[in-house]
Amino acid sequence: MMRFEALPIEGCARVIQPRHADSRGHFGRIYCRDQFSQELPEVVQVNHSFSAANHTLRGLHYQIPPHGESKLVRCLRGRMYDVILDMRPNSKTFGKWAAEILDGDDRKMILIAPGVSHGFMTMAPNTELMYMVSAAYAQESERGVRYNDPAFEIQWPATPAVISPKDAGLPDYDPLKHWPLVLG
Repeated sequence: MMRFEALPIEGCARVIQPRHADSRGHFGRIYCRDQFSQELPEVVQVNHSFSAANHTLRGLHYQIPPHGESKLVRCLRGRMYDVILDMRPNSKTFGKWAAEILDGDDRKMILIAPGVSHGFMTMAPNTELMYMVSAAYAQESERGVRYNDPAFEIQWPATPAVISPKDAGLPDYDPLKHWPLVLG
């Protein structure tokens, strides 16, 4: 059985995957619908990300309703600093962030609730991650928070060496831009 450990962001958890090893190597389950029936009842997409350079930063991204998505994130190779930021205006942990180091050897995963923004910085070259999501990508519901937005004071382990113009150019937090369907 996988073990779920609550993170400081409401509805998010660290997921510890057991490993069964023998002389051939090891085996472990990444997803079981029965164990994720509440948090990630359906997997609609499985995404794969590869970053060649160390200190590549991606994010912070999320989708607003009606396309809010749960995510289950796992590092397959390399090492990454994974950040979640609660963007849900009615959440007790709104505006709070948490970070976990994930690497390809420890099998630890992060379960992210809908409305919680996600981003990461690689901490090794050739880092790969996989994440399962509960809703398909919907451009009209996509939102983003700049990694260094002063409203949230996220502490990153390094200055980004590589970041897309889109992620670097995200605007400062504005509730009417980030949640217009809810607040506007």
